[in-house]
Amino acid sequence: MTTPTTPPATPPARGRRRAPSRMERAAGRAAALQRPRVLLALLLLLALTCVMLLDGYLRAEVGGDQRVRTGASASDVPDDVLDGGPILSFPGGQATTVSVPDKTIVLTFDDGPDPTWTPQVLDILEKYDVPGTFFLVGSMVARHPGIVRDMVEQGNEVGVHTFTHVDLSYQSQARVTREIEQTQLALAGAAGITTTLFRAPYSSQTDAIDNYSWPVYESLGEDGYTSVFIDTDSDDWKRPGVSKIVEWATPDDGEGASVLFHDAGGERSQTIDALPKYIEKMKAKGYTFTTVSGVMADQQPAGAGPTDEQGLQAAHHEATGATLYEGKALIAAVAVAEWTVPALSAGLVIVGVAVMGRFAMMLVLARRHHRQRNRRRFGWGPPVTGPVSVIVPAYNEKECIEATLRSLARSTHPVEIIVVDDGSTDGTADIAESLGLPGVRVVRQANAGKPAALNNGVRHARYDIVVMMDGDTVFEPDTVRHLVQPFADPSVGAVAGNAKVGNRHTLIGAWQHIEYVMGFNLDRRMYDLLRCMPTIPGAIGAFRREAVLQVGGMSDDTLAEDTDITIALHRAGWRVVYEEHARAWTEAPGSLGQLWSQRYRWSYGTMQALWKHRRSLTDKGPSGRFGRVGMPLVVLFQVVTPVFAPLIDVFTLYSMLFVDFRAALLAWLAVLGVQLVCAAYAFRLDREKYRYLLMMPLQQLAYRQMMYLVLIHSCVTALTGGRLRWQKLKRTGEVGTRAGAG
Repeated sequence: MTTPTTPPATPPARGRRRAPSRMERAAGRAAALQRPRVLLALLLLLALTCVMLLDGYLRAEVGGDQRVRTGASASDVPDDVLDGGPILSFPGGQATTVSVPDKTIVLTFDDGPDPTWTPQVLDILEKYDVPGTFFLVGSMVARHPGIVRDMVEQGNEVGVHTFTHVDLSYQSQARVTREIEQTQLALAGAAGITTTLFRAPYSSQTDAIDNYSWPVYESLGEDGYTSVFIDTDSDDWKRPGVSKIVEWATPDDGEGASVLFHDAGGERSQTIDALPKYIEKMKAKGYTFTTVSGVMADQQPAGAGPTDEQGLQAAHHEATGATLYEGKALIAAVAVAEWTVPALSAGLVIVGVAVMGRFAMMLVLARRHHRQRNRRRFGWGPPVTGPVSVIVPAYNEKECIEATLRSLARSTHPVEIIVVDDGSTDGTADIAESLGLPGVRVVRQANAGKPAALNNGVRHARYDIVVMMDGDTVFEPDTVRHLVQPFADPSVGAVAGNAKVGNRHTLIGAWQHIEYVMGFNLDRRMYDLLRCMPTIPGAIGAFRREAVLQVGGMSDDTLAEDTDITIALHRAGWRVVYEEHARAWTEAPGSLGQLWSQRYRWSYGTMQALWKHRRSLTDKGPSGRFGRVGMPLVVLFQVVTPVFAPLIDVFTLYSMLFVDFRAALLAWLAVLGVQLVCAAYAFRLDREKYRYLLMMPLQQLAYRQMMYLVLIHSCVTALTGGRLRWQKLKRTGEVGTRAGAG
């Protein structure tokens, strides 16, 4: 039987192109907006990735106190360099060393700046009117630019100590250049200067130069750098005690020395305590303090060099042009990373606790739900035996409609079947009519979207209970009977069924199968007991016709009409429950593109529905109950945690690369183990085969990242506005029977 509800459209005159309808124009505009939104979502992800990589690069090698190799030959190093002073330069291409004059100390500090120790060192130097030469790690400069600015303004001198504190002796020329240039950019951005001083990490006296490190010094010397070594090492990093530090830093017999201390790289309280004592001791011995540039200025003929004040910082040059602006950009980027990564880390801790709490709550409540609903004496009331109306909205479902209708025809519960053809162009309505199945009516309408099709079906329904399903879904014979039994309780306004993925034999299908069983069905058990079920699945749900009409029917205000009406029913005082035994087999998207389209619609539609019903937060009665119980749970578990949960994998990778590989891997495996336990319990409740859980590790690595991008896309769309019409996914019709589900 066919019931037309709208007159057929008048065909356009021959040779005249039909003008697009209002809905087609709106759909075109919405589609045109999706590409830039996807691009913006990808750009946001790229920006986050870059920020994390930058932060990891800043922290990766800083503070590792060891050389790559030691004990190499020094046969290529000139003897006058090995036996020379601690200041090595290459004027005219000739290696030349300079010694510190007697009774003179060049006080040098390595590995800074550090926000805790360096300011204390600067205070001591200022108190005693002593200059220092600080060899700075570029990544630390970028993270603490203000300290470097104060350091230079105080009259101290700075040099390059590489960007990541890596041993340059065994690095490529490109890596050496990069380490130096990046540190210079950091200095330019922090203090507006560059420097010609250099000290290699893990270097000591000149007699430690070997055949691997010598080419580095030669190359840098050709570029105008002065390499600075030491005569005396305080060994303060060993924390031997204040008296030992002072003793070891003191040169013999009034000799001058380049002395090494550290203002970063570890706990430096002994250095802070030793430094004043050392300065007082050396001044009492008649020593003066200067910088590397001060020593080099003293070696020049009288009147040939800068004044004494200028000589203390003669290695500094004002940063200009591209160097200055690139340096400022680097400092700004690092500032963003320094704020973003810790903020994300704190957020992930909160999300991690929430996720673990959710798992625990799901397990407890799911077990309670299962035991309660499967007790022998449990019942909703007198058995519901009256006929019900089954509404099948269909748009171009020629591959699936026959299997769907034949499954309904085998129902053990009396049903009338209303197929609402929403302007299909593939003959869906004709196929439905040609089957000749008893109790099937076909209602045709111009294409208006799924909500309109469902509302049209409700208007044509003869019975008080209506079952809504998708045109690609197959019911088991007992599905409808199980689904309608909760309506024996007069407070129940709607029932969610148990949707199953039929095409689970593919990788994408298996991933969705795990998600349906673990996430959707465990969630529904939990929400059922909490009386705040957020969504009746479109694949299988039943409603009191009275309740649907009371809330105004299916709305097209959102893309998630099922979530919208479910929340509306809660707010109207109806109870929404979950019936695990009412199973429906649905065809999940078979490609990543279709999956993206479906999940984008779901996530964006959920956000729309939550925003639409935001007033429930302050309402009284049933509406307020959902607003203050259901709304926060849905926002936390279906919006916030899905956005942040995939970042757990990203941060795991970040930690493996830049922090502690073993600890990060163990933490990730622990989280995976918890998820496997939850999934295994969900599979047990649904009597599913455990072999699909073998796909779960790969699902966590790939599938969750896609869902993360989908949610970013949805958030961007929510912020920029836009609407989509009912989207049609490509179907194969392979979910024909339960046996076909595998």
